[in-house]
Amino acid sequence: MPSIDAFADRLSGYLDNDQVNLVRRAYFYAEQAHDGQRRRSGEAYVTHPLAVANILADMHMDHQSLMAAMLHDVIEDTGIAKEALNTQFGETVAELVDGVSKLTQMNFETKAEAQAENFQKMAMAMARDIRVILVKLADRLHNMRTLEVLSGEKRRRIAKETLEIYAPIANRLGMHSMRVEFEDLGFKAMHPMRSERIRAAVRRARGNRKEIVNKIEESLTHCLAREGLEGEVLGREKHIYGIYQKMRGKRKAFNEIMDVYAFRIIVDKVDTCYRVLGAVHNLYKPLPGRFKDYIAIPKANGYQSLHTTLFGMHGVPIEIQIRTREMEEMANNGIAAHWLYKSNEVDQPKGTHARARQWVKGVLEMQQRAGNSLEFIESVKIDLFPDEVYVFTPKGRIMELPKGSTAVDFAYAVHTDVGNTCIACRINRRLAPLSQALESGSTVEIVSAPGARPNPAWLNFVVTGKARTHIRHALKLQRRSESISLGERLLNKVLAGFDSHLDKLLPERVQAVLGEYRLEVVEDLLEDIGLGNRMAFVVARRLLANDGEQLPSAEGPLAIRGTEGLVLSYAKCCTPIPGDPIVGHLSAGKGMVVHLDSCRNIGEIRHNPEKCIQLSWAKDVVGEFNVELRIELEHQRGLIALLAGSVNAADGNIEKISMDERDGRISVVQLVVSVHDRVHLARVIKKLRALKGVMRITRVKA
Repeated sequence: MPSIDAFADRLSGYLDNDQVNLVRRAYFYAEQAHDGQRRRSGEAYVTHPLAVANILADMHMDHQSLMAAMLHDVIEDTGIAKEALNTQFGETVAELVDGVSKLTQMNFETKAEAQAENFQKMAMAMARDIRVILVKLADRLHNMRTLEVLSGEKRRRIAKETLEIYAPIANRLGMHSMRVEFEDLGFKAMHPMRSERIRAAVRRARGNRKEIVNKIEESLTHCLAREGLEGEVLGREKHIYGIYQKMRGKRKAFNEIMDVYAFRIIVDKVDTCYRVLGAVHNLYKPLPGRFKDYIAIPKANGYQSLHTTLFGMHGVPIEIQIRTREMEEMANNGIAAHWLYKSNEVDQPKGTHARARQWVKGVLEMQQRAGNSLEFIESVKIDLFPDEVYVFTPKGRIMELPKGSTAVDFAYAVHTDVGNTCIACRINRRLAPLSQALESGSTVEIVSAPGARPNPAWLNFVVTGKARTHIRHALKLQRRSESISLGERLLNKVLAGFDSHLDKLLPERVQAVLGEYRLEVVEDLLEDIGLGNRMAFVVARRLLANDGEQLPSAEGPLAIRGTEGLVLSYAKCCTPIPGDPIVGHLSAGKGMVVHLDSCRNIGEIRHNPEKCIQLSWAKDVVGEFNVELRIELEHQRGLIALLAGSVNAADGNIEKISMDERDGRISVVQLVVSVHDRVHLARVIKKLRALKGVMRITRVKA
């Protein structure tokens, strides 16, 4: 480990003297604060902050980040307050140290809730200053490098946390070198035997491949010289964890993975990248469909390069990446490579820095919309493992989305309001299902309608955390407004039995009842009633407690319109339709479930006013309702086509059909038909009865 003097000499290469002296001062402050403290290895504790600062210096980070690295354990381990650091080193450094200290308390193998809460802390700290996460990543990297001194269980816990959280974050911020080291060190700690086996196999393969690698490298170098192009050809090693992942994920043998030879060509400018691509395509035949241009369309984390695969000598596949020096630096250090010094606050972040900020902003937005911390962490974890597809808006703007994304994900990526009001989509100018997975290069157009609402079924196929979070948020709001509306109708119906109404109640009495139930506003109480969590007649008795205790009289049934939405559903056991005598069962959390008056499933609670309420159908009821019919008829050719034709002729629609043979002559068909009401059902049955060979039609009610 270099001393502080050697470190300061190194910094003078890219920082001015005043900044180097500030870093020195932070080091001596940390040395004094940690005096007497030792690491598990027996070294003085201050060697750790110095090593963390060294990692950041490799990435040419600014002096404030280096000072925060020196001081990052001071608040937590020595009892020195944030205010003291503020006085000594300024507000920015104190905020950075405080942010990193909060992240240090993250423990990812505690209960899922605690893990999620800590994840939220990280999002908040990153949003204030993204350097917080860079210091934390460097801190974690040094801890991973010195993991051997810990017990096996602790080693595995820290390695798991690193592979699950820190490696994906490094990848998201474009820091390839750090991600690779995290993955290899984490893999070694989690699976030491597997890691050593693969490492030994790579060493053996390297020796066997040396001759071919040299020949390919030579031919590529000659090719560039012949075309008058300047470029450096480097052999590219596959990292241990990457090999392991490919062997597991693609079920490939080690030899199959090592059969591919990988090279990187580093050039001076973007124009030369494309010239080199043409030259190597002339040298060896390119593999169709394996060319990717990440220069024109960078990855979400800012990575830029040209990727191509060639058939080399003796038919061996050669993977080639072509990029400029800046892109190489960018690929290895990501956001840290283009660090924007904070000296000029008005500067707008560019390139990767802007992308990283955009990502953090998205994470924060998800956190605000998520119903709870578990929902939030699920969304972020989805977001941390993107395998991108690139699609275009109708105006030609490029959108990056994770692999498997659908038009609904695209709509939410454009804007939340576009997602919420989306009703259909066109992919490459053709109407397509909203659930269709998008492919790179497609042009996607969203058809929206004012007043449209998200569909709960979208949650089955959306991929992005943003879409999932916003759909859930919109459904919760929709469900709440519908619950309040239904709750108000239920409560007013009961109050009408007392010759009262919600508007006639004394405000003091309403507030007293809200206090009893520990609720803040009347809407919360009405929502509870609508969701079936509280019974309307019990609440009515509490609200009218001063007016004498008498049971509410029945004031006629509550009318159902069919537009109540998510808080009203129709029982699948008896499938009621408009015109049937019905009753409502109040189910906690689900709202009201409509059953037939004669349904056996509610026989025991049918006359319990706490559980059931008398309902009727409103005159203007709308919607389509499913009914199950059982048809017995003689077996004949084209039977299903005949049934479908009859139902269609009566303006009905078949939702489901199944058929059993009772014997060789008679068939029993179970038919689920959607109709508007009992009159419409009668028309459908009349058409079916007219068919030749129909013996009996019964409606299945339980």
